Amino acid sequence: MYLTGRQAEILDLARTEGRVLVEDLAARFSVTPQTIRKDLNDLCDNKALTRIHGGALFPSGNENVKYEARRSIAAPEKQAIGKAAAAMIPDNSSLFINIGTTTEAVSEALLDHKELMVITNNINVANRLRGFPSVEVVITGGVVRGADGGIVGEATVDFIRQFKVDYAVIGASAIDHDGALLDFDYREVKVAQAIIANARHVILVSDSTKFERTAPVRIGHLSQVHTFITDRCPLDNIRDICASQDVRLIETSAGNASG
Repeated sequence: MYLTGRQAEILDLARTEGRVLVEDLAARFSVTPQTIRKDLNDLCDNKALTRIHGGALFPSGNENVKYEARRSIAAPEKQAIGKAAAAMIPDNSSLFINIGTTTEAVSEALLDHKELMVITNNINVANRLRGFPSVEVVITGGVVRGADGGIVGEATVDFIRQFKVDYAVIGASAIDHDGALLDFDYREVKVAQAIIANARHVILVSDSTKFERTAPVRIGHLSQVHTFITDRCPLDNIRDICASQDVRLIETSAGNASG
């Protein structure tokens, strides 16, 4: 496709940051939001970006956004989600925390907790918690992915199955409109499935951009979790699933909980 100079710069920004927003781009380029929406629509029509409410994501299709870029996507929302999840976990608990930038936000919010046992396949989580004597950190075996510090593989699954914990904090790369929880790496999915099977209470943490994405590998279904924490749930059918399956829905931006 032919790109204007502005469109090329928008694409570069999206590639670097993972997400671009209409209002931010309009201010950056001193043009109207309508002009930016046309640019984004052109880029999305040519599969260069994926449209979301208020902006666009990079990349589309079955590629995952680079881990460092994912940290910047909805960062304030992830921080609020992390605090809400940590508030549910009492002192003297055992828990799994798996791979993801939102699950990392949960680990940051747990630093004031006491007498926790945290089992994780996320090197970033382990490194963040290891200096706190009130938290016992157990890190799984397996293959370390250089891209994000996640530990995956059959050895990881076998390690997870040794435990039965109070809580599990899991993420997903995408949430389908039928409630399917999706990811990109089948090895990571197997670990997530083992985590779900070996926790008494499963907490799914995911910001609302995950409703706008897709991924090819199925982790499971929303009905398999006990609590779903997000900044905003824009889909009525997801609300219906939570209500019918007794999944507690917490929306941090609304400051409310239902289910």
